[in-house]
Amino acid sequence: MSHHESLGVRTLFYKEVLRFWKVAFQTVGAPVLTAMLYLLIFGHVLGDEARVYGQVPYTAFLVPGLVMMSVLQNAFANTSSSLIQSKITGNLVFVLVTPLSPWAWFVAYVGAAMVRGLAVGAGVLLATVWFVPLTLAQPLWALGFAVLGAALMGALGLIAGLWADKFDQMAAFQNFIVMPMTFLAGVFYSVYSLPGVWYTISHANPFFYMIDGFRHGFFGVGDVSPWLSLAVVGAAFAVVAAVALHLLRTGYKLRH
Repeated sequence: MSHHESLGVRTLFYKEVLRFWKVAFQTVGAPVLTAMLYLLIFGHVLGDEARVYGQVPYTAFLVPGLVMMSVLQNAFANTSSSLIQSKITGNLVFVLVTPLSPWAWFVAYVGAAMVRGLAVGAGVLLATVWFVPLTLAQPLWALGFAVLGAALMGALGLIAGLWADKFDQMAAFQNFIVMPMTFLAGVFYSVYSLPGVWYTISHANPFFYMIDGFRHGFFGVGDVSPWLSLAVVGAAFAVVAAVALHLLRTGYKLRH
């Protein structure tokens, strides 16, 4: 990457970070509040009655799931909303006229999505630590899955933003793909509590491995091996990134 292109990547990355940070009350504060409401409601109903992995209180079990859910959903929202807004308002042309390669686009957009996802996740963790003291049994696993999960969802948001032509299509992608896969990935429960067919379906959901691997970093235990989770999430990221880069190289729905 040349000096001029690296400068362009930094500029585009800065622009994308500034775009969400200027409305941080909406893009960071609102997701943190939503996660807090989930914790208060589910924690109040089940906190003193349920145990997970034999000894983990349900409220403590819930917190890493809420943190990772916030990371994933907000990383996806950053790239997808940025592209669809730029396409509809017409200001995407100012990025198209720059001599940036598809790799430069990918790094800038996905990098900014990771910043937003991790910022929201950190906000949720800091807000919930007042209610549920947590310890990180294996912090590198937690950090690794948070970063890789944010990158995967940022790349997926890039694909969604390129594909969608209007906000209705983007909302459909979010509501019928991202949200169901997130909620059915073990955010609020251990998949071991599911009946056979749903237990099998859960293991076909890559979101499950992101959340379970992240939770493993807190408790040192999980529903599956963290190495298996890492392999599945890494493979999913490679596929999604390859598709996103291919769409960028071909200018899919960008140059018309």
